[in-house]
Amino acid sequence: MLEELDIRNLGPIREATIAPAAGMTAITGETGAGKSMLLSAIRLVSGGAAESSRVSSGADEAWAQAIFALSDDAVASEHSGDTNDAGSGDADSGFTGAAAAVAKAHDAGVDPEDGELFLSRTVRASGRSRAVLGGKSVPRSVLGAIAGELVTIHGQTDQLKIAAAARQREFLDRVAGDEAELAAYRKAWDALAAMDERLERLRSQESSARQQADYLRESIDRINRIDPQPGEDEELKARRERIENAADIAQGVGSALGALDASQVDVDAADGASAVELINHAVTSLRAIRVGGTFSEQADRLESINADLGDVVFALSQELGDEGSVEDLDQINGRIHELGDLTRRWGPTLADVLAWRDKAAFDLEDLDASPEKVAELESERQTLYDAALAAADVLSAARVAAAADLGARVTEELGSLAMLGASLEVRVTPRDKADDPLGPYGRDDIAFLFTPFEGSPQLPMGKSASGGELSRLMLALELVAADTRGGADQTFIFDEVDAGVGGKAAVELGKRLARLARSAQVIVVTHLAQVASWADAQFVVTKEPPDADDDDLGVVTTIAEVNGETRVHEIARMLSGSESEASLDHARELLSDSRLTLPLARAGAAGD
Repeated sequence: MLEELDIRNLGPIREATIAPAAGMTAITGETGAGKSMLLSAIRLVSGGAAESSRVSSGADEAWAQAIFALSDDAVASEHSGDTNDAGSGDADSGFTGAAAAVAKAHDAGVDPEDGELFLSRTVRASGRSRAVLGGKSVPRSVLGAIAGELVTIHGQTDQLKIAAAARQREFLDRVAGDEAELAAYRKAWDALAAMDERLERLRSQESSARQQADYLRESIDRINRIDPQPGEDEELKARRERIENAADIAQGVGSALGALDASQVDVDAADGASAVELINHAVTSLRAIRVGGTFSEQADRLESINADLGDVVFALSQELGDEGSVEDLDQINGRIHELGDLTRRWGPTLADVLAWRDKAAFDLEDLDASPEKVAELESERQTLYDAALAAADVLSAARVAAAADLGARVTEELGSLAMLGASLEVRVTPRDKADDPLGPYGRDDIAFLFTPFEGSPQLPMGKSASGGELSRLMLALELVAADTRGGADQTFIFDEVDAGVGGKAAVELGKRLARLARSAQVIVVTHLAQVASWADAQFVVTKEPPDADDDDLGVVTTIAEVNGETRVHEIARMLSGSESEASLDHARELLSDSRLTLPLARAGAAGD
């Protein structure tokens, strides 16, 4: 709810702070006193157009701030991770009302502080403005998106929003409580839309897709024919190096073996002793010494060295005659060339080539625009379409039932709001199946058709009623929605709702505003005492003459809450324009009757 509204240098209001009641708040005052500036302040913090002409005379800038108190559930939703695209509020988070506002603020990098959100706007006399959310500068569109979830203004310039078909659909879905049906349909619709996108991609890019598919197919076949193995090219290069250096390897290995163990290269060799033989001779000589100690230890060490030499001799002997032939070299070079061609195209390594081949196989499935593939996808698309159409029919049935009930109940409310003969029809018209009727929100055309008086033609909302009539129609709609679905977790502001209303109808109007205030915060700008008397709090807007010491300020508007006898005097002024004893008695009676007639409204509004 709107916890506090602060205003500085906006029109005739130099400085004002309003703390509306949790239930119903009335804003009253003489005509021309500046009540409209309060709505201007709300629109300003809601991202509305910034008009430098609204800056008070002599001031450099105007400033307005709205502080919204959020429910614990709304704040908790920030961390809940709940997502459901079928909601009628925030399309990304699936939340509505305050929860959606919290989600959008979080997306802008601002979280509630102590359960509150601060929205402010500064307008300079030069015409530039600055939007601030929780102390952080943001685009004014962000303020608009967040305030749109928290505040609904029903005023002459704001009523046209409900004329939009999307808003009417959202309102009907809210009353119908068809979240489950809408979620089921949206799931089916998303699957269908994804398939349509895939088919469209195939059809619109058929030529290029076929060329790409041919390229992938040929590339995969080429890689598979060569059948590379990870690291194979490095192994082949090492083997080629051995073959190319075979003579040097044979000479070096032979010479080393001859020195270590001549029998490995020539069994008949007899000139000179090898290293193994010499070490064996040394071991035998040391063992022949009968004195133990160091001689025996040195013999052990020589035997260990000889064992290592034996391993070296064995390893080198395996290298003899293993260098390959010229024919082997030709085959190796050919294989290295094939593998090099693959790595140049899809490398840089053979592992990269194999990874590219595997990915290309998946891509090929989507690029295969063959008639068989298209026919297969079209068959899948028909199955998805049938499922979405069935879900749309279920959603339509829920809407049709809710539309009939909504129209009847709103028409009944209008009769109590000085609009006898007025009626509302909520028409749900399924689009023709032949025209492929499905859309993101079903297959229905939804229209709110209003008849302002008996005998009048039925016309779309926004084209068939005055500002006051439309405000009362919106009040009736919000009442039915609140009675059906509970609190809207919003602040409703009504302006001109009492235009053309008086007498008993004015009392009924006030009673219904108070009834709505049982489940939502209601702020009403009114000139009728019969409406203001139902409020939990009343603020009076008053024009003050310019200060004799500072004529440059001009007329100044003040805003003050009235209580007790002060409120009685204001109600008396509204009743008769005077504060006579008779009018004061009438005011007291009116306030008393308002309290007694609907006690639950006032207690519920106050949060008891």
